[in-house]
Amino acid sequence: MVVTKSTVPVGTNARIKAEMRAANPDAQFDVVSNPEFLREGNGIHDFLAPDRVVLGCETERARQVMDALYKLVADQGFPVIHTDLESAEMIKYAANAFLATKITFINEVANLCERVGADVTTVARGIGLDNRIGPKFLMAGPGYGGSCFPKDTRAFARIGQEYFTPLQIVETVIRSNEKIKQSMITKIIAACGGSVAGLRIAVLGVTFKPDTNDMRDAPSLTIIPGLVGAGARVVACDPEARAEGRALLPGVGEWVEDAYTAAEGANALVLLTEWTQFRDLDLQRIGKVMRNRRLIDLRNVYGPEVASKAGFNYVSVGR
Repeated sequence: MVVTKSTVPVGTNARIKAEMRAANPDAQFDVVSNPEFLREGNGIHDFLAPDRVVLGCETERARQVMDALYKLVADQGFPVIHTDLESAEMIKYAANAFLATKITFINEVANLCERVGADVTTVARGIGLDNRIGPKFLMAGPGYGGSCFPKDTRAFARIGQEYFTPLQIVETVIRSNEKIKQSMITKIIAACGGSVAGLRIAVLGVTFKPDTNDMRDAPSLTIIPGLVGAGARVVACDPEARAEGRALLPGVGEWVEDAYTAAEGANALVLLTEWTQFRDLDLQRIGKVMRNRRLIDLRNVYGPEVASKAGFNYVSVGR
């Protein structure tokens, strides 16, 4: 049994099977596509309590072996989907592309909310209560990143092009996500009065999401160099990614241990990754050590009323 767990372009498992057969025509084997749906920081839970298990099998023997492997999961009532190799490969790409689309959709809605005077957090709650839509992945922010969504949307779009069936929605999502990241630079500069040249900007969080040190395609890799290029002096704080950050963000002038140290003498505080440590800051305390009380909250962690009460000029996303 050769089981592929990786996210691979449609047709990969068929190619593996063909190459194995060519290498040894007499070999007795099966190839199975069993894509994983694990979230970083939640891998063990997602493996033991999955939304679904996808098994792309071509023979009854393969199906029996895989069913035995996942018996404990199936016996607990978690769905097990049996399908062909190509459908299993497609499910993984389609799922990630849809989630990336949902994130990008609410980010575009957030841009419109800012123009018309609406609050994207209320809008997201209002549409998320529709059980056909659901509340997950409707948090406006600086764009998606990480190890899966960027590469999988690009790969999915490429597959569509190779088969002369362009995935126009996915292609638009990719372009829009990059524009969203760039727009965050503009938002920060505008919040600082139109220029960040010579200003000390404290950035909280550089990973693409909390509870991981993963910086692959993180919004910080676009936003921080943009600020540095505009003349800002950036000081950064991240609970897990200092080593990665030093390597990937050489423009950061200083790395510190906590948010309060980062804020000392800062002209603006930018909340970029919603780590637990950054969700419950003492805004009065942090404001006292800042040169200018500016809070640019790119994750909508703090509300305008809370920030205003602490004396901050508060800017968020979609509000």
